[in-house]
Amino acid sequence: MNKNQGDRGDLQGGSSAASEPNQGLSPELEAEFLDMEAELNGIPEAVADPTPLRVNTTPAPLSLVETAFLASTASLLWLASYYLSLVPWMRILFPAPIALVYLRWGQRAAWMCTLVTGLLLSILMGPYLSLLFLVPYGLLGMQLGALWKRQAPWMVSISIGTLIATISFFFRVWLLSLFLGEDLWVYLTYRIADLLEWIVTILVDWGWLDIGILGQVNLTAVQLLTVGMLLLSDFVYLFTVHLVAWLLLPRLGNPIPDPPSWVRVLMEEP
Repeated sequence: MNKNQGDRGDLQGGSSAASEPNQGLSPELEAEFLDMEAELNGIPEAVADPTPLRVNTTPAPLSLVETAFLASTASLLWLASYYLSLVPWMRILFPAPIALVYLRWGQRAAWMCTLVTGLLLSILMGPYLSLLFLVPYGLLGMQLGALWKRQAPWMVSISIGTLIATISFFFRVWLLSLFLGEDLWVYLTYRIADLLEWIVTILVDWGWLDIGILGQVNLTAVQLLTVGMLLLSDFVYLFTVHLVAWLLLPRLGNPIPDPPSWVRVLMEEP
């Protein structure tokens, strides 16, 4: 009986030694033993690895979220105003979302907002109407945001914006002429010349002008007058955009440069 008990003790000692084969081994031998044990037991190496899996739960950056939100805001403003015929009244708000992105997150985020807005409008309204938003309102949003971030005076940002808006008008006329197969600038010039001749005829009938002035409308003068009126209209538009941004953006934590003193005097409450 004692012999049997000794045999059982030897078996138990051997099993305990087999269950703990890695005692006194180096780390390299221990890792190799674990790999061999996993292969013998049919366990994949990735499952046998005791290192826990790490899942990336980091939230999306705030800049990415705001850029996407303001891009969708700009798209909805253009979409709603176009189909509801509110463009003449809402156009002062079109550059604001892109300019706000520039003020908050810089140039890269602003370009991303402009690109996403163009893609959204291309899907919702088609490439042509998307291009009509990007030129000039997307470009104006980038230009205004860049100059406002650098604290440029109002006269500088308004003057550059006026040039961008006027050049964008001729680009849109050229694009529409390309689609229609007719030079709309020449057509517009002749129509303005006809309007001026009609006004001159009325003034001659009333005796305010001499009859010899009839039929002397110069097309070059008409074109220069048209360009001048476009510059004046775009200047007033950019001034209105600055005024609205000066009133609204400080409430969002991103003020623009202060206006001239005479504007502050006019806006002061009595």
